[in-house]
Amino acid sequence: MLRLNLPSKSTDPFVILCLGAHSDDIEIGCGGTLLHLRQTVPGLKFHWVVFNASGVRSHEAIKAAELFASDCDKKVVLKNYRDGFLPYHGAEVKDFFEEMKGQVSPDLIFTHWQDDAHQDHRLVSELTWNTFRNHLILEYEVPKYDGDMGRPNVFVPLESPIPDQKVNCLLEAFESQRAKPWFDRELFMGLMRIRGMESNSLSGYAEAFHCRKLVLK
Repeated sequence: MLRLNLPSKSTDPFVILCLGAHSDDIEIGCGGTLLHLRQTVPGLKFHWVVFNASGVRSHEAIKAAELFASDCDKKVVLKNYRDGFLPYHGAEVKDFFEEMKGQVSPDLIFTHWQDDAHQDHRLVSELTWNTFRNHLILEYEVPKYDGDMGRPNVFVPLESPIPDQKVNCLLEAFESQRAKPWFDRELFMGLMRIRGMESNSLSGYAEAFHCRKLVLK
């Protein structure tokens, strides 16, 4: 299996743009990878954007960003587009992406998978590719009732204790979601275990992503 490494030494900050339609999407989709990068890549700088975060969910989004990107330079941007109606605000969302393009030039972008069953997720993914056309983009997965799990092609092995740390942070940050039957430790650990098996991770755990385009230098 081919293995590629991100830079471990640089005089410039390594800028990561995290995009999530809802206040727990980033953390569910790539939280373990973010914790891993914090340990392995010096000088991280995060630009953290959530498109639907209002009321208690906005407080949870801020708390989660602190937990997953603590001790890192970061900018957290929270929008309050209506849940489930993001495509109907398409022009406004597109304008915001264009504004964002002038504010950040990321080395790495985490966004939703293009074939996600949730319409809000798909729009964020589509506009990510429309806007950032010369960047490394990894599309993360969010498990849900729709049964839309795909066949990812990029894996990040997660050494202990990162898998447990990810789940602990999720449960701590998103109190409003704990009553949902799917929002539990078993589901999050189970998905990481499956991706760990698929990638031959030594720890048994990994997160997985879809990468549509990659240029090797």
